[in-house]
Parts: sequence; structure tokens; C-alpha cells
Amino acid sequence: MGFDRHFTLGLIAWIFAVAGALSALALALVTPGLGAARLVAMLLVGGAVWGLWWHVSRTNFAVARFVEALRFDDSSARFSGARGGGFEALGEALDGAMDRLRARQATAAAETRFLEALVDDMPVALLTVDGTGQVAPANKAARRLFRGAPGTRAEDYAVYGATLAKRLAGGDAAEEILLLAIEGRTQRVLVRSGTLERLGRSIRAVTVQPIQGTLDAVEMAAQTDLVRVLTHEILNSLTPVTSLAATAADLLDDPELAANPRIGDARTAVSTLARRAHGLGHFIEAYRAVAHTPDIQRQTFAAGPWAEELGRIFAAREPGLPLAIEVRPARLAIDADPDLLAQVLINLLQNAAQAMAGQDRAPTLALRLLAEREALVIEVEDNGPGVPEGLRQDVFLPFFTTRPTGTGVGLNLARQIVVAHGGSIEIGDAAGGGAVFRILL
Repeated sequence: MGFDRHFTLGLIAWIFAVAGALSALALALVTPGLGAARLVAMLLVGGAVWGLWWHVSRTNFAVARFVEALRFDDSSARFSGARGGGFEALGEALDGAMDRLRARQATAAAETRFLEALVDDMPVALLTVDGTGQVAPANKAARRLFRGAPGTRAEDYAVYGATLAKRLAGGDAAEEILLLAIEGRTQRVLVRSGTLERLGRSIRAVTVQPIQGTLDAVEMAAQTDLVRVLTHEILNSLTPVTSLAATAADLLDDPELAANPRIGDARTAVSTLARRAHGLGHFIEAYRAVAHTPDIQRQTFAAGPWAEELGRIFAAREPGLPLAIEVRPARLAIDADPDLLAQVLINLLQNAAQAMAGQDRAPTLALRLLAEREALVIEVEDNGPGVPEGLRQDVFLPFFTTRPTGTGVGLNLARQIVVAHGGSIEIGDAAGGGAVFRILL
């Protein structure tokens, strides 16, 4: 890298100017009576020296301004441009480096925006905990899931569960399943945590992923597979029994055997066996419906007219039992399969009517469809005897029933339909006594 032509010519000119000014000053000093000339000569020398210093130093000033711009992250600064400043090759090199830096900054900014959007839109809730214990939601899923948190400390998250507050405060496990009260119901969540470094400080990252819906779906699939296998194997074993029993009954009807006094008893026993085997086969075929996953045909429909139609259907079945229907807001819309969801509610309403039958107090039954935050809540509430705490999970199992004439299929099918919608169904205590079935979609 060398000096350019303009800088060299300027440097020579300023050197000659300094030399000339010094010569004039020396001549004025040795010549008597030239006081004013001496003063002018001194000014000329000072001006020439200052010009020479400025000509040599202005490149340093340009470099200093360039470095200062870099210190304040100003990537738009340029070093070259002024002619005659010298170090033109240096300026071009610095400008080229700045252009490359600006391109890398643009790429890094675009990548940062992508990563920020990726974290913000991922479906798993992410919380960050800094060294002071401040908890902050780091993405949309976390802000939506924990919008009811009363504060930013770990203990403020105890409203969802003491175990979550302990985890945020710094538990030992890196991954565990917790039971938390989230989105209006108790559900299992998978909690993972890890430590990251950010600007020299340790930040704990905690992800919270609700998995209750997945567990419910897996449970439903396991139940349907089990029922499918059992019904298949039982029918395979029962078919030859039914056939042989019918054959034996026909053989025992032979008139030649009528003389034997014990043939009548054998005929009665075999005929009973044949009838019961046939009836059991029909019974098992009917229960195969439990082994078929509901096919959901979603559509958006108005909740009000749909609920009124359910009320008319129920009134036709139970004309003496009043049903209170509440839809809030009035223009509530539902995104679901209207036929299958109606089947669920008709089943629940019918069960409630049967539960309240024969009690001393007047029966009351309510159907509520409510919009809560981003979810649809459907409640069927009665004032019957309620469901004991220990049976509230068992009643949804296939073939489990507490009624002598019950089949144990209705509530299981109802749960299958709700889970297939991505929702949940739970049983609670009604405010005035009785049971409330709560569906959350």
C-alpha cells in the first residue's frame, strides 16, 4: 500500500511552503527595520506548518472516525471518498470489509428473526428463569397456557400445581410428568428443563407440554384394540359351541330316544345351552361398536339452534323432566361433528334422567354451552345422587356400569367421541348436589 499521486503532490507543495516561509522569516530576522514583515513571516510559517500537519494527519482522523462508527455499530460508515487523503488502498480494503460485515449482519439478523419466530410459534410452552428467579413466558404457547399466572416468581405458578413451582424454582429432574391444573382441568404435562448461557449469565429453560390428550387417545386405542381382540377370539370359540349345541338339540329330538327318562333333562340342558350361546354371540356382536374409532366429520355450526334441537329430542323421550338450556354467548359457534356430539349429549342427558328417577326431591337438569377463553365448555348437570369419587374414571371404561340394566358402553363411546375431537370429559360435583359432566373442546 503506498501514497497516491494527489497526496504526494500535496505533501511536496506543503514542504516547499514551509521551506519558503522559513526562508522569508530568516530574511526578515537578519534585515533591520522589518518588524511587520517578521510578524507576517511568522504567521506564514505557522500556517504552512499547520497545513503540512493537517495534510499528513487527516488520514488518521478518517481512520479514527471510521473506528468510532464501528464502536457504535454503524455499518454504513465509509472510509474512502475524499481525494488526496492518502492510504487509498487502505480505505478500499476497509470499505470492502465493512460491506462484508454489513452483509453478514443482514444474514445474521434474518437468521435471528427466523429463530425468534420458530421459538415463538412452536406448540410447546417455553418458560425462562433468570438468575434472580424471574420467570418469563418465552413464546405464544407459554403466554396462552399460563396467562392466569398472578406474578413472575416461581411461587406464583403454584396456582397450577406445587410441583410446577418447585420445578421452576430449580428441581433436580431434567424430565418428569406432572399433574397440573391447566386450562380448566387437571391434566398430565411433560416438563423438561435445561441450563443455557446468555451474555455470561445462566438461564434455565423449562418446557411444559400437555400430554393428557395424547394419553387419552392412546388409552382409547388400547381399549378398542383389546375389545376387538377379545370379541374376535370369543366369537371364534363360541361359534362351534353354538353349532354343536344346536346339532345336539336336534339329535336329542329323535323319537327313538324319547323312551329314556333322562333324555328330557338332556334336551332341556342342550336347548338352554344353544339359546344362551346364540344370545351371547349376538351380545358380543353388539359390543363390537366399542372397537371402532369414531369418524369425525367436523363443521362449524351455531350452538343455539343445535342445543334447542337437542332439547326437543330429550323432551320427546322424557316429557315430564324440564331441561334448562344455556348458550353463552348467544352467537356461540361450534367446530365439531354435530351428529356425534349430539349423540354424546343425548346419552349424558338420558343417564342423568335415569340417575334422578325415583328420588324424593324434584329433578333438575341443565345443559350449558359456554365459551371460555379459546375453548368450548359443555356441561350436563343434574341433582341426582352424583358419582362417587372412586368411580369417576371407571365409569368411562368399556362394559363398566353401576346399574343392573346398564350395558357399560354409552359413556365409553361418549369419551371416545370427545377424545377424537381432541377434547376431554370429566365428572365433578354439582353445586346443589348431584353430578356435572364437563366436556372441554
